[in-house]
Amino acid sequence: MARRPLPRILSTGSAQLARSRELARSAADGATDILHPLITIARGLRRLASAGRRRWAQTPKDRRGPLLFMVAAVILVLALVPYGPLLAAVSLTAAAAWHGRDRTPPAADDSEEPRIQRLTALYEALVPYFSVAEDPVPLYAHGGDWQKAFPGHEFDDSGRLTHLLIRYPAYFTDGEPEARARIEHLLTAKSGRGREYLFTWDEEGNELAVTALDPLPTGIAAQRFVTAPGETVLGFTDPSEVQRTLPLGYGEEQRDVPPVVWRTGLRSTEPHLLAMGQPGSGTSTLLRSLALQALQHGDVVVVDGGGTGEYACLTGRDGVLAVECGLTGVLASLEWAATETERRLIAVNRARQAGHPPPDDTRRPLWLLVDRPAAFTHLAAAGGRKDPQALLQVPLRHGRAVNVTVVVAEQFDSAEVLGDALRQHTRARVVLGPATAEQVKAVLGAPPHTTPLALVPPGRGYARLGTGTVHRLQVPATPDPYDDTVNETLRKAVRDLLPPNTTPADGETVPEDGEPVTADDPVAEVPPLDERTIDEQAVDQPGVDQPGVEAAAAKEAVVEAAAAKEAVVDEPVLNAAVVNDLVVMRKEPALLEKEPAVLDKSAPATAGTAPEQKPVAPQAAVAEPS
Repeated sequence: MARRPLPRILSTGSAQLARSRELARSAADGATDILHPLITIARGLRRLASAGRRRWAQTPKDRRGPLLFMVAAVILVLALVPYGPLLAAVSLTAAAAWHGRDRTPPAADDSEEPRIQRLTALYEALVPYFSVAEDPVPLYAHGGDWQKAFPGHEFDDSGRLTHLLIRYPAYFTDGEPEARARIEHLLTAKSGRGREYLFTWDEEGNELAVTALDPLPTGIAAQRFVTAPGETVLGFTDPSEVQRTLPLGYGEEQRDVPPVVWRTGLRSTEPHLLAMGQPGSGTSTLLRSLALQALQHGDVVVVDGGGTGEYACLTGRDGVLAVECGLTGVLASLEWAATETERRLIAVNRARQAGHPPPDDTRRPLWLLVDRPAAFTHLAAAGGRKDPQALLQVPLRHGRAVNVTVVVAEQFDSAEVLGDALRQHTRARVVLGPATAEQVKAVLGAPPHTTPLALVPPGRGYARLGTGTVHRLQVPATPDPYDDTVNETLRKAVRDLLPPNTTPADGETVPEDGEPVTADDPVAEVPPLDERTIDEQAVDQPGVDQPGVEAAAAKEAVVEAAAAKEAVVDEPVLNAAVVNDLVVMRKEPALLEKEPAVLDKSAPATAGTAPEQKPVAPQAAVAEPS
């Protein structure tokens, strides 16, 4: 038997029927939304009518007459009173709307139960710390009400605690750091590890506020910061810690970020800085960031104790006086820095005594960036040479008065090698990378106000300026522009901030007279010492006719020339300015006697005796490099 085909409307119009049903459902929903007040009032009138019928059925028959009379009297009064019918209609509508509202109980929130369990467990964990047996009405007791102890709490979408306000009894010893540390450790473990928590203790109100902090932004590239001369941006912190913000480019957008600003110069109370951290914590990144900011208004001398070429991008740049990674060059550069500090002090003192302003060459800031000085301390001790840290004492003690700033970065495993002068005069401190609360307190002098993390990105840590508060810190991303493993955008940002090259690749420099002096120049080649004594060679120096003061000065010039040759042979990365100065001093030893800022002529020199002198700066005979 052949089957009968379906009607055409059922075989071909299924899509149209579905669309029609969807349109009808949408229209019904829209009409329901529009007519919802009328539906509510109608539902209320129906409920009022049902309540009236029930009341009439429950009234005994002997009382129905008086009830009808009372209702009629009320209706008559409303009809005679002005605006009575209107008031009656409004009252009836309001009553209907009230009784017609939706009374369906809200569905139970499945996420509320885990939150209550978390708060209950946290309350039970605090009972041993916030309760004593003698308390007649304990706020914390096993099986007690956690709502009285936790008046405020907030959770994120994942159910993790973001803010909690805790009340504790007045007899809790909130003034003892050990007692606070126990509570903070417990709350960190119970609230969820892997986040930084800020603990705010209100001793007067007996309340503790726990806040889970958001991670600091790590994608802020190196850039020009809107700061005044003498201000340096160490990094960025939380908005609640500082009252100042800087407009920064964050990716493709602009954002106002609160900075940690370090002030240097004559009026600074923290003129020098010490940064500590683990390997790979970002201390070199911090030094590069400071170097790029310092080169806007001053000169920089870099000492690389790591020997990994982290600062090769600064070599030969305008304002970079030296980038040293060998012991000989480091000693020469730091000795020049000490002598330059003394020269500036003498120049400033003479200007003040004469009633003149300080010379311009003493106003230009000079930055000494020393990365891992402990490595050179070990090398100097092994070779019987002077400790480079001893050469930093003069800039550390007197550098603030003449705009000389020292920044030292070292690792925790070499902290005991740092000298006392370095520890005493570096009042600005930074700790980067993973560190315990004890390590942070040992460096900064105060414990961190948040819980340190075991895993942090490079450049993340804490900073404290003098006796101020401890700030969370994130150093701007300032990678080595020659490191091809880093994001190209970040490396390009560093390259754009580098000053132009002023020294050719072959080490040629241009002295004050305009004639270039290179390492291949015959004048720069110092012959080795022969079997004759130094005194005999001194007599052969140009311009010396008799032994005496000139011979003694020439003798010193020969020693300096020999040291210059050793530096050129043994240390190829020695700054070219140092070599040129030593060569010029050998050619014209009489210049050594014409610098009162360097030589000490308090006692007259006798024949055959060299005058007592201080360490000679590379700039003693020639002009300072620009």
